[in-house]
Amino acid sequence: MTIIERPSPNFNARPEGQAVDILLLHYTGMESAEAALARMCDPAAEVSAHYCIDEDGALYRLVPEAARAWHAGRAFWAGASDINGRSIGIELVNPGHAFGYRPFPEPQMARLIALAGEILGRHPIPPARVLGHSDVAPLRKEDPGELFDWPRLAAAGIGLWPDDPAPLAEAPPEAEIHAALARFGYGYLDEDLPAVLRAFQRHFRPAAVTGEADAETGARLLALAGRGDGVGSG
Repeated sequence: MTIIERPSPNFNARPEGQAVDILLLHYTGMESAEAALARMCDPAAEVSAHYCIDEDGALYRLVPEAARAWHAGRAFWAGASDINGRSIGIELVNPGHAFGYRPFPEPQMARLIALAGEILGRHPIPPARVLGHSDVAPLRKEDPGELFDWPRLAAAGIGLWPDDPAPLAEAPPEAEIHAALARFGYGYLDEDLPAVLRAFQRHFRPAAVTGEADAETGARLLALAGRGDGVGSG
């Protein structure tokens, strides 16, 4: 796999003994790939990622996997708040919701699947811990968003996608939704439950990102939260 080296100064050491157990996907949310790369290499910006994939499939490495890149910001998953310390971050070039959000093209997705497969071969990352930025930072972030093809990744053995669960007659009670989101790994539930539900929907029910715990959202959430395959582990 051809990798273009674009070293960023924006990294530091991972916590001693901390394994990588999260793969975190982002979109750049900027008007061009070069603008995003320049920002991630600017010491004043204090942001970076391990990799960046352009829409044509060009792959850039900014930070070594052994180091802690600065991509998650204020974030939380399954009891952990130093998400940078335990994750590998991949930025996908896309203008994002602010600049004309659009689907992720075939060359970009193909390169992501190839890269992610290699990363999973090097690090024991459970399927349920292949996440989007909005999953770990639902109060601040929307990426990679509702147009990202999570089912395709799961079909390639990367991440988790629910089989169509049996429909519910009605939406579960809020307390049950709250408990299931927490069990799955989400945080910030007491700060803004609708924002967390929107993050869940962007990932697992993108057809309607409403922030409401309707019956379909509830069925998918309860099916996922009830699985014993590493959900929420860390």
